[in-house]
Amino acid sequence: MSLKSQAQLPNRLFSKDPIINLENFQKQRLYFGFYLGFNSYGFKMDYKTVGEDIQVEKSTGFNVGLVADLKLQEYIRLRFEPGLHYTTRSLHYPPSYFPTTPTPSDLLREVNSTNLHFPLLLKFLSLRTGNIRPYLVGGVSATLNLSSNSKSIDDNYEERFRMKPWTTNYEVGFGIDVFSEYFIFSPSIRGVFGLTDELIRDNNPDSPWTGNIESMKTRAVFINFTFH
Repeated sequence: MSLKSQAQLPNRLFSKDPIINLENFQKQRLYFGFYLGFNSYGFKMDYKTVGEDIQVEKSTGFNVGLVADLKLQEYIRLRFEPGLHYTTRSLHYPPSYFPTTPTPSDLLREVNSTNLHFPLLLKFLSLRTGNIRPYLVGGVSATLNLSSNSKSIDDNYEERFRMKPWTTNYEVGFGIDVFSEYFIFSPSIRGVFGLTDELIRDNNPDSPWTGNIESMKTRAVFINFTFH
C-alpha cells in the first residue's frame, strides 16, 4: 500500500463518497454485541412537608453488558441490553431534620449499589448516510439492586440504609451507529427515570432519615459504547 493510500484511510469513513462498510449487516434478523460505559445515578426526592432538601451527591460509576438486537422492520429494532452497573450516591441530611444536635455520621448516608439492569428498548433508525446512522431509543427497564439491604432488620439507627430490591424505569436516549470495516461502533447517551418509590422506611415512623420522604426515585444518565 502506498503512503498516499495509507493517508486516505482515516478519511474514508467521513468523506463525501466513502467506501460503504458492512452494508448488509443491519439487514440481519438478529445480531449480538456488548457494551461498556459510564453512569451517573441520582435520586428524585419528594417530601411530605416543605423544608430543606436532602442533597444527593453523585459519582461516576461504570456499566458493562450484552446486547441482543432483533429486527422488527427496516427502521425499527427491538433491543435487550442486560448489564451490570456499579454506582455510589451520598445523601447529605440537613441538621434541621434532627431533634437533637446530630453527629457527622448522622448527616451522611452512603448508598452503594450493584445493579443488574434489564432494559427492553425500541431503536428507531434514521436513513443511513455513508457509514453513519443516527438513532433514537426508548423503552422500559427493571433493575435488581443487589446491595439494597432489604432483608436487614437494622435501619438507619444502626447506620443501615435500606432500599427495595426491584425497581422499574423508563428510558429515552439517542446515539449514532458508526460502521467500520469489521464492526459497528455505537456511542449513545440515555436518561433513566425511576417509576417506583425505592425507599424502605425506618421502623420509627418519625425517623429523621426517612420520615419526611414521600418518595425516592432513581434518576440516571448512561453513556455507553456498544460494539456489534
